[in-house]
Amino acid sequence: MAPPIIRGYVMDQIDGFGFVMPHWIYWGWLAVMPLIVLYLTGFRVTGSKEDVDHSHPGNGLTRAIDWLSLWSGVFVALWTINAVVFYFFEVVMRYLLNMPTIWVHEASFLIFGMQYLMTGALAFLHGSHVRVDVVYNYLPERGRIGMDIFSSLFFFIFALALTVTSWTFFSQSYDMKEITVETWGIQYYPAKALMGLGSLLILLAGVSKLIKDILLYIEMGRRAQA
Repeated sequence: MAPPIIRGYVMDQIDGFGFVMPHWIYWGWLAVMPLIVLYLTGFRVTGSKEDVDHSHPGNGLTRAIDWLSLWSGVFVALWTINAVVFYFFEVVMRYLLNMPTIWVHEASFLIFGMQYLMTGALAFLHGSHVRVDVVYNYLPERGRIGMDIFSSLFFFIFALALTVTSWTFFSQSYDMKEITVETWGIQYYPAKALMGLGSLLILLAGVSKLIKDILLYIEMGRRAQA
């Protein structure tokens, strides 16, 4: 098997580069590493229902979407372990062996970027997103739910536009087989694919919240009339 090529150079013929992470190992490891960690640690998500920014239990659809929002966020959060290991490797190679890497910074940069794209749904689930609450805090509880329902219109315009645009970015990147401009030259289109997936997850999280807000609004109206 011929050695891999970066920017027209055979990797094992470039002096001073040392070990260079193959692209397929990088992407493959990111795909399976969180599953390995979850299995070996028996990781469980703890916390009460009050930790989530919803007070209505919802239905089967909302519970499925919330589960997806939660575990997709946990999955990519575990990538941080890789970034810590990568930078430790870089420090050893650079300062002890005088062989700085050409891939660690970019590998970690991609990890953090993809985490940012993929954890929006988890943030939305737990109400960690930014909210302009100058008027919101002065409304009664049912008024706040009504405001959330009304403002969801603007959220869905944004989320749909983000999802469609992200898909366009991914398709164009894939068609041209886009790679980074650095020496490592890793593919960009997997990261842009996750941008589209993250946008879709945010959209689904918004659907879940809207359904639960509507159910809660109706329930609170019935309580008021009782």
